[in-house]
Amino acid sequence: MIRVLNIISDTNIGGAGRVILNYLSYADRSQYETIVAIPRGSLLKEPLEQAGAQVYEVDGMADRSYHRDDVKVLKELIRRIKPDLVHTHGALSGRIAAKGLHVPVVYSRHSAFPVPAKIKYPPGRWVNKLVNEHFADHIIAVSPATRDNLTEGGISPQKITVVMNGVAPVEETGPEDRAKLRQALSIPPDTVVFGILARIEDYKGHLYLVHAAKLLKEQGRSGFRVLIAGTGSFEEDVARAVVEMGVEDVVQMLGFRADVAALLNILDVQLNASYGTEATSLALLEGMSLGLPTIASDYGGNPWLVTDGENGLLFPSRDSQSMAKAMAHLMDRPEERREMGRQARERFQTSFTGQVFAKNIENVYQGVLKGDPHGRK
Repeated sequence: MIRVLNIISDTNIGGAGRVILNYLSYADRSQYETIVAIPRGSLLKEPLEQAGAQVYEVDGMADRSYHRDDVKVLKELIRRIKPDLVHTHGALSGRIAAKGLHVPVVYSRHSAFPVPAKIKYPPGRWVNKLVNEHFADHIIAVSPATRDNLTEGGISPQKITVVMNGVAPVEETGPEDRAKLRQALSIPPDTVVFGILARIEDYKGHLYLVHAAKLLKEQGRSGFRVLIAGTGSFEEDVARAVVEMGVEDVVQMLGFRADVAALLNILDVQLNASYGTEATSLALLEGMSLGLPTIASDYGGNPWLVTDGENGLLFPSRDSQSMAKAMAHLMDRPEERREMGRQARERFQTSFTGQVFAKNIENVYQGVLKGDPHGRK
């Protein structure tokens, strides 16, 4: 049995935490024992335990990648549980602790963003390369865009394997349930429903979506609704924009929703307007599993999920006009929506299931444990 200690510093359930939970659903438990170290009080504790992980709460470490005190605490934990391999999600302290004890390290990078000049060019590039290559035997990039970020920062491509995220398919609800939820949200039967399920932060692009809805109204369009589900630090700004742009009748802010699967089931088209950090959107994958077409920005990992004109439409990030044009295009073409949805489901089943994802992760583990610098099994 191979003991793998995952280390994550998140106190909330974000993308990286959901990736670990998804892995646990499909891990080969006959070969791998999954242990997870989290900050004390993290919201990840209960879902991780329910998913079958052995969880250790660690003092400190909360929402920070590095602190020397965290290195000391994590070294003590590693000595105690004696893992065969440490897999960190960010968490530089965990990488330093493991390498200091000569334990192999896999590091997952979960985001994609423009590489700052201080890392892109010497001497910062050299420091970035040294830190990341010295304190990790291999790096998992969750999208080609993430890989490109890493290599632009000086990290050798041979150190990196792209493992696109995978998720469990969302269960399809019946027509009666869908009709009830639409009715509860005051959505008329023939309305084309667009939706975005994401944290409401500036870089998620919600303001551009609200502006796109305004443009559609100015064109005299009706018969559509935009659902915004989620919370975040930019929530009040988006709510204010909805009022100021006069789109309260077509844009509904739903706040936090526990019924994510039910919401996805009532959408006709899912949306993603990100212009920062997006690597492999789990929400888009869940929608693809249901056969939803996507309208997404061309930022980060989105172009590797959505092929323009096949399973959805891409638009230039921060371009409300292009987004509105894409929305109008699919509003007018129900047959095209259905065909894009069919292709979305097919792509999900081929490349983005939890089984494919877990197997790819375990292949990296095997490669590192066998001493292959490329992380190959």
